[in-house]
Amino acid sequence: MTAPALIIGGGLAGAGLAVSLATAGRAVTLIERETRAQHKVCGEFISAEAMLYLRDLGIDLDGLGAVPIDRVCLFAGERRAAAYLPFSARSLSRYALDEALLNRAVRCGARVLRGHKAIGVERDEGGRRWRATLDDGTSVSASEIFLATGKHDLRGWKRPPGSQNDLIGFKLHWRLAASQAQALSGAVELFLFPGGYVGLEPVENDVVNLCLVVRRRTLFARGQSWQTLFASLLKSCPHLRRRLDGAQPCWPRPLAIGAIPYGFVQRRADGLWRLGDQAACTPSFSGDGMSIALHSARLAAQYFSQGYDARTFQARLSQDVAPQVQRATLLSQMLLQPFGQKAGMTALEWLPSLLSVVAQATRLPQRRVDAARADFL
Repeated sequence: MTAPALIIGGGLAGAGLAVSLATAGRAVTLIERETRAQHKVCGEFISAEAMLYLRDLGIDLDGLGAVPIDRVCLFAGERRAAAYLPFSARSLSRYALDEALLNRAVRCGARVLRGHKAIGVERDEGGRRWRATLDDGTSVSASEIFLATGKHDLRGWKRPPGSQNDLIGFKLHWRLAASQAQALSGAVELFLFPGGYVGLEPVENDVVNLCLVVRRRTLFARGQSWQTLFASLLKSCPHLRRRLDGAQPCWPRPLAIGAIPYGFVQRRADGLWRLGDQAACTPSFSGDGMSIALHSARLAAQYFSQGYDARTFQARLSQDVAPQVQRATLLSQMLLQPFGQKAGMTALEWLPSLLSVVAQATRLPQRRVDAARADFL
């Protein structure tokens, strides 16, 4: 099998790139290991920048049931700070959003192979083409390969570590009691606890997403047990305990992911076009992961269509996203320290509008988004 452009991974970055290339008349093949929609460890926050990219891709967020978000609240114990966001936002599960993008890619003419996993890629003997080997023993030959496997590395192409590598992520959807769901409406709530932080926000179908990161040593100190960690979390976060009073989990156990390389930015090209978390991994509290993924897809479509190579693309992408990833990672490291949590809450209690400043400082700059959209539209 041959393909001018081969995308490995059907998440936001991979599916977004497939839609853009197919819409532009380019032949593109996408390999997605899952046969049907899956939940993923993600905060599921869609910023204003991500909303613009999704609209360009033909995704109707409101039609999918996305929930409007306009404010953020931060808690540490009984301490609280709140502010309105400096931009409009939405919240939608990756289960719904990824599937909508993959279906859109198919409708636009992309070839999407589901239920296939790439287990390795290599250059051919002449070095002019790539060959991806799939788990069923077949292979795909391609002029260029776009790696969009999210936080999961492809064998032989592991990313370098980030600057904050000791975190484990968990995610679990809940159905709140009616009064608590109403109180949470339109808000993202972030709770600080010793060794981590957890976010809570509504998604579609009257469900809320609980997503947290915790230091590995904190989890190990609790016997590597979700039940023990969760009991400790509720004890440390009384407001979260009240939110979940009478709530029912939607799944029997949470999703989990380890070795998250927060702070990682791919600055040097290695031959592959790296997108999404394979190019940059920003802390989840910033809510900017989706916009970075979609931005990388737009830039990749633009640079590939205009004949540039992976090296030029990777340099531009790192230039666009590195500053806010670095700022978000420094803040994430601070939020995991007891002193940092106390100092941060004191500052925000005195000046709650700092929450809006932090939200803006850890986002993809609007000028970068505008430039990428103008160059390709």
